[in-house]
Formats: sequence, structure tokens, C-alpha cells
Amino acid sequence: MQVHISEDQSRSFAQAGGALLQNFLKLFPLGSELGQVWQSLLAAHSADPSRLGTLQTAYLQQQLALWGSMLAREPGKPAGPVATTDKGDKRFAGREWRENPYYDYLRQVYLLNSRFLNDVVETAELDEPAKHRLRFYTRQLIDAMSPANFAATNPEALRLALDTKGESLHAGIRHLIEDVKQGRVSMSDESAFEVGRNLAVTPGEVVFENELIQLIQYQPATANVRKLPLLMVPPCINKFYILDLQPENSFVRYAVEQGNTVFMVSWRNITEDNLGGLTWDDYIADGVMKAIEVARAIGKSDKINALGFCVGGTLLAAALALLRARGEERVASVTLLATMLDFSYPGDIGVFVDEASMASREAAIGKGGILSGRELAFVFSALRANDLVWSYVVNNYLKGKTPEAFDILYWNADSTNLPGPMYCWYVRNMYLENKLREPGELSMCGVPVDLGAIRLPTYILATREDHIVPWKTAYLSTRHLKGDTRFVLGASGHVAGVINPPSKKRRSFWRNDHLCASAEEWLVGAEETPGSWWSNWNAWLEGFSGGVRAAPKKSGNAKFKAIEPAPGRYVKVRV
Repeated sequence: MQVHISEDQSRSFAQAGGALLQNFLKLFPLGSELGQVWQSLLAAHSADPSRLGTLQTAYLQQQLALWGSMLAREPGKPAGPVATTDKGDKRFAGREWRENPYYDYLRQVYLLNSRFLNDVVETAELDEPAKHRLRFYTRQLIDAMSPANFAATNPEALRLALDTKGESLHAGIRHLIEDVKQGRVSMSDESAFEVGRNLAVTPGEVVFENELIQLIQYQPATANVRKLPLLMVPPCINKFYILDLQPENSFVRYAVEQGNTVFMVSWRNITEDNLGGLTWDDYIADGVMKAIEVARAIGKSDKINALGFCVGGTLLAAALALLRARGEERVASVTLLATMLDFSYPGDIGVFVDEASMASREAAIGKGGILSGRELAFVFSALRANDLVWSYVVNNYLKGKTPEAFDILYWNADSTNLPGPMYCWYVRNMYLENKLREPGELSMCGVPVDLGAIRLPTYILATREDHIVPWKTAYLSTRHLKGDTRFVLGASGHVAGVINPPSKKRRSFWRNDHLCASAEEWLVGAEETPGSWWSNWNAWLEGFSGGVRAAPKKSGNAKFKAIEPAPGRYVKVRV
């Protein structure tokens, strides 16, 4: 088979591949404190060479066993595996990886090499933070070097190239060039979705806007509504419509159908230079606090119920602590979804945060500038590189296929820029120095705040496989919030565990109304319930409804009039 690639295609392919590699190498800041961690690994094994020698001996024996297995293999029959693929690893699902001796050998050699590298890290006597970093970066290297990621060593890609007479390779080159132009790996067929057409279509109107937010009020779906409105604060590092995807999996639609008057914060996508100086205090005062004020005014209620998701939950809790410090009672209950308030164990995201990298970031954008949403999106994807990076490299570039239409992954790629001062303050004070958990250590809008002063009924949801907010870290919030708290653990991950409508009858959740000293102890006593946590949350929220009243006939009021239909302008700005 001959595949003709023009000189221009070859040049474009090389440039695109170089750009992709450059993005990947950003994960390995060897000039920072991480370089010292690599050196500490070498030093740890140099201090006791016997540990490394034992690993090397075992590794050599496994390689010899693999080689012997291949030599003894009968023609047309698979050999007994020396190294087996982990359950759930889809990279080597194709039959060629087992039936063809060459590719079977490649697969098993790779698995043995991977396990040897992991063992080298695990047996080193290092402190836990250093070992955590080494685990993460070793995993990145191992994932990147999989033979499935390269055209010459992926039998499925080669077979497809033969079957299509090279068209799959041509299509893969086109996809790679297109993705480099847009600065990210495509994870979904983006032509299948459009915000306002088939995403974020729950009826409503924008009833307030300033330079930072638009506030959406959704139209009622019931004749009577709960008296206390419900305000949702989504993460500012993503678009709000993760909570309002398609009608069948829209959390907003569900909440409206339960009789809530729902308000939604839509954060501005910071693209203009004059907004690059916005601070954390701006996000509190002009974002969360302003939204609470408007929702109360339109809802004709002294108090509202409030919900925050991810960093939106962190912002909401900070605003509630500020209200409490001012002696203001504006909220009746609070719901925190996949939220960190205590950053003691931030998971793999903590790998990217150290004093050296933080100082560099502060020098660059700490006083003004923009943190690219694409950069943040790439970091989050790297936390699950096999699922969110390499599987699409193989599908899109090696096999030349267009990714399937998936609303959550479309949203995941719709990234949002952040102002530098706000981002730097947040990362330093939360991730690096973990000050929010300490009473009075942080001041917001000029007032010292204390999470312990928040004495509200609280519903906390964490998800068991969350790679952004580890569930045991989310559980730490129960130590700091002093109100009556219900902690619920959902199945799946950061997004799929939250967006789990009851109608799908999927997954499950765990509940234990006794808050224990540790997350592990809590889980031992928890009861698993099949299905979605949404129904459990709705029953809990009903206790803070304030009664019912006739549904409003129109959005807004005399002061805050409807500006434009939902989902509004701000959410449609893409970067």
C-alpha cells in the first residue's frame, strides 16, 4: 500500500505534531521544584541499592518469562500471558493485541515496563508529597509511551489504514491540523451542539447583568412554586450549562419541575484586557453577593436557598462566611456539589501547585492579565490522560475518525478564561496555603471570614471517583461547617456523578446521617441506594421551601426587568 502525502501536508503534520508535543511537555516543569523531586528519587535508591537491585532482578525474570512464552507459542494460538491488562483498560481491546505475536509481545513488554517504573517510585523512601508528585508524572510518562499511541505500533490503526487505502491516515492528519489550530484535542463532534439550540434551553430570561455576571431567572413549570427561590452558583472556570445540558439531563430543568424558582449565575468569559484585573473580592461582591441580592428582591423573600458547584461552591461558602461576619442572614440552606473548602488533600491538581510555580504565575499575571481557559482545560484533561487525551489522539489522528457527539465533552471543551489576580489569589490562598479553613486568616471585601460561623442546614455531595475534588477531601467540609449537615456520596466522577437524572435509573449513592471523624469510618456505616441523588436532595430541600405561593407570571420585577432570553450573551462567548 502506498499513501501519498504532499510536501505541504507533511510540513503541516510536522508542525501540528510539534505543537501537540510542546503542550504535553508543559506538564513536566523540570526546572521547578519537581526537578528536585526526581533527584530525590535517585538519591533514595542510591542510599539503598538493594531495593532497586531486587526490582531489577524480578523485572529481568519477567522479561525472560515473556520471551520464553513467545518462543513456545504455537502457531495460530495465543500464548499464556505474563503481563495482563488491568480491568477497564480499553487501549488493548482489539484482538490483534492478543492474536498477533508481535503486537502481543509489544503490549506485554509495555505493561512490564510500566509496572517496573511504578515499583521504582513506590519502593523509594520519600515523603508523601514527593511520592505523590512522582506517581503523577510517572503515570503521565507511562500513558504517553503506550504502543497504542503510535501509528507504527498500533495494529488497529494499521489495519484501518489498509482497509481504507490510506484514507484514515489522511483524515487523521486533517484532524490533527484542525485541532492544533483550535488549540485543543477534539473530544466530541462539536457540530452536533449549540448553546441555546439544544444545550442550555430551559426557558428563562436574563434579569440582571454587570461586567462579571448575567443572572438568569427560569420560567416556572408548575402552577405553584416554593416561596424561597433557589440560586445556583456554577464554577467560574467552566460555563454554567453543565447544570442545564439537554432537557433529559438538565439539573436546572429538574429543579424547576420540582417547583423551585431557579436563578443561575452566568459568569463572564474574561477576554477583554480591562477585565484582566478582576480579583477574588470582585467575584464575591459583584458575582455571588449581587446574585443573592437580586434573587431575594425578585423573589420577594428575605432569604433564599443557595447551591454551589465546584469552585462555585467555594465562592458561595466564602460569600456566606462574609454575610455571617456582617451579621446578615440572607440564606436559608446551602448545597455544595463536589466542592473543596479544606484543601489539605487536593488530589492530583496539587501536583501543579508549588511555591516556585506560584511565584512565576504571580509575576506574570498576578497584577493583571488573563489565564487561558485552554491551559486550564489541558491540565484537567491530563488528570485522566488515557481517557481525555490519548484515547482521542488514537481515535482522531491514528484512525482518522470523528469523535462521537457527547454533550458533557462538548461542554468540557468550552473553556473559560480567568482574570490573573483572581486566579493567583485563589490558588495561593486555597491550594498552596489552605487558609480558608483557618478562622480569620482570610479577609474578603475587607472583612475577616470564618467558615465555622456558617450555621446553615447544608447538603454536601461528593462523588466517589472524582479526580478534581477527591471525595474524602470534600468530606473535610463537615468539620468546618457547624450547621445541620447531610453528606451524600454519589457514584462516578466529578461531572457524571453530579449530572445523573433520576429518569436514567443509573448509578447509586451512599448516605449516612451520622457524621464520623473520618471519611473512611463514614463510608463503613453508609447505606447504598440505587439511582440518582437528585431525588434525595429534592426531598431535603423541600424542608426549606418556606411554603408555596402562586408561580410568578413573568420574570424580574420593576427594578430588574428581563434583558434577553436565556441562556444570554455571556455564555456564548468562546475562546
